[in-house]
Amino acid sequence: MSENGEESLVETVEETYETEVRRKVIKTKMKIQETSSTTTTTTMTTPAKLYGKDLSVYDDVDVDTLLDKLTPEEINILAKEVDPDDSFLPPSQRTSYDCDKEPTGPLNRKQLIEHINKEAIETPDIPEIQPYVAGVVRGKKWTPPPPPQKDIDAQEKIQIDLGDEYEHALTNASQEEIIDLAAILGFHSMMNQDQYHASLLNKGQPVGLGWDGITKAAKQKIFPMDPPNSTDVEDSIRRVQNDDPKYIDLNWNNIKNISDEKFNSLFDGLEQNTHLETLSLSNTGLTDRGVDKLAQALENNSHVRVVNVESNNLTPLGVVRLIKSLLKQTSVEEFRATNQRTQILGNKIEMEITQLIEKNPTILRLGLHLEYNDARHRIATHLQRNIDTIRVDRTSKRPPNYLVGYIRA
Repeated sequence: MSENGEESLVETVEETYETEVRRKVIKTKMKIQETSSTTTTTTMTTPAKLYGKDLSVYDDVDVDTLLDKLTPEEINILAKEVDPDDSFLPPSQRTSYDCDKEPTGPLNRKQLIEHINKEAIETPDIPEIQPYVAGVVRGKKWTPPPPPQKDIDAQEKIQIDLGDEYEHALTNASQEEIIDLAAILGFHSMMNQDQYHASLLNKGQPVGLGWDGITKAAKQKIFPMDPPNSTDVEDSIRRVQNDDPKYIDLNWNNIKNISDEKFNSLFDGLEQNTHLETLSLSNTGLTDRGVDKLAQALENNSHVRVVNVESNNLTPLGVVRLIKSLLKQTSVEEFRATNQRTQILGNKIEMEITQLIEKNPTILRLGLHLEYNDARHRIATHLQRNIDTIRVDRTSKRPPNYLVGYIRA
């Protein structure tokens, strides 16, 4: 009951729309009435037509009778009007190409190519309506349309007030000065490398390379070939064996075809030598056959400071053998053995080399390619410790009154 004494009625209507049922409640003042209504959707399909008639009209038509009434020319025309995408027909029947010529025999590829080339040469060119003349434009020359007026107005409105002093300086500046200014300000896209480096070094701008100049690659500098190593192998072996006091640097780098007998003779003389300090055998073809002799010589020689055996054919075990020989006399300060036949040493070899280096108190520089970070870090730490130790020993030997510089009284 409402306040006015009227009876409020509630009407519930249930509506069904295809897949969902919605229920809505309507308040009325009459009575409660429950109704149910269903909406049915009907899909209307337009029947297909052929030549303005329904397909049902052609159901009683005899196709064979129609084909018998056609002439051979009409049948050929009808046969060409097929669907090229119809997969139920073979490809030969889906094409509209029809050749009436008789086959001339099997395919001869060479003869076919020769015939095509002959036809291409003998076929005359299509005559030109207007012959070609150098420098003369044939036909209408394309000209780009003018930019929109809005863009022109926008470009005219962009003005930068630099002041009278800067405006006067930039107005009267030459092209070279503008390029130098661009290089100072870092506008690299406005110049090439030659102009940029010429501005930085104040060498003057290259001739013919302005704003509109063509950026060309710098001309390659041709350096002369390094002269071959002129060291006399026989003479150097003799001087090492005789312990020549003036012969302190032996350089056999890049000397080819050194026999094993010459290597053995050199290492035998090095074992008793007391003056040689640098032994360079880079790119000489040294193999493991001479490693034992060299290692024995390093174990007995206490005067060699630098050993270089890079770019040879040593195995990882041969490199380990040489590094191990440095622990006997502990006189070698620099050892280099990179770029060998085996580029990768392996974890086991690198850890063994690391342990040997950590036992060496005098080595300062090591030339080896190590793959693992642990080995590189430990070796670098030990080499730095050796360098610091030598520096401390050197400073401790100074006299007590040694001063760097002077003290003003």
